Amino acid sequence: MLKDKVVNTYCWIHTTFTLPRHIHRGYGRGTGVVYPGVGPHTDSDSRVYHAYYQWVPFVLFLQGLMFYAPHWLWKTWEGGKLDSIVMGLSLPVMSKDERREKIHLLADYLHTSIHYHNFYAIKFFLCELLNLGNSLFNMWFMNKFLGGMFFTYGIDVLYFTETNQEERTDPMIVVFPRVTKCTFNMYGPSGSIETHDLMCVLALNIINEKIYVFLWFWFVILAGISTLALIYRLLVFCIPAIRCGLLQKRARLRFKNGLDAMSKKLQVGDFFLLYLLSKNVELLSFSTLMEELSSRLANRPVHPDLELSAPPPIPERFHLMNENA
Repeated sequence: MLKDKVVNTYCWIHTTFTLPRHIHRGYGRGTGVVYPGVGPHTDSDSRVYHAYYQWVPFVLFLQGLMFYAPHWLWKTWEGGKLDSIVMGLSLPVMSKDERREKIHLLADYLHTSIHYHNFYAIKFFLCELLNLGNSLFNMWFMNKFLGGMFFTYGIDVLYFTETNQEERTDPMIVVFPRVTKCTFNMYGPSGSIETHDLMCVLALNIINEKIYVFLWFWFVILAGISTLALIYRLLVFCIPAIRCGLLQKRARLRFKNGLDAMSKKLQVGDFFLLYLLSKNVELLSFSTLMEELSSRLANRPVHPDLELSAPPPIPERFHLMNENA
């Protein structure tokens, strides 16, 4: 006599199957079909084997790691650079002298390190490109994982809800069957092999089908947003007029001529760093920073290796002491 625990363990490990010829047929009393995909079969019937349910938790965990990778990679490459140069200028309340000193130091750093931030921007762009690649790769991977039925899974579910109830077949049952077949062989009393045709209930697929419907729409939305973000980033990087307009909007500069002169000397990496600063520095401080930086770039030639901030003026009392000496 078959034991339920033995049969359940065997069918879980050795996979179950459904019959495509019974998928789209009516089922119930008098039809010969117990459930969609489950019915009488012969050795010549085609079968669809289902083994993915064993790997769903591991695949979901792997996908989570893949989508976390771009964030981790950017944090590693960035190395806290932005936090270190902001120097607390994100705070709206600060003494005037402290604000002036920090803005002067930050403007001095940006002035002397101009044209040295291109690789910084390229690394961020690669992480955004990796986000799009993650979405597309995961859709392809899920399609392979689910036997080539994931690409149209979400569309099929939407179409199913609009179809006449008498004529439709639930695509979630096709991809994630709740009842399947399993063939179990064992030795009989006389030593001959007995074949048992069993029916297995996969209750976990009730959850899996909802998870993958959500993932289908989530991947499509992520791919769309990532594509738009990538196009936007390319336009910003390639068209100086867009970069100039963004800086003017965020800094609210009063003198457009100074901004135009500054934008001619800024490269993509310099703009990108300023763009990140505009999101992390308080508006008044950032506006003051941009005005000081634009005046420096407009009034003096810039040399990336030798340009330094002007030394502080010598006090008048020190001149008098020298003269008396």
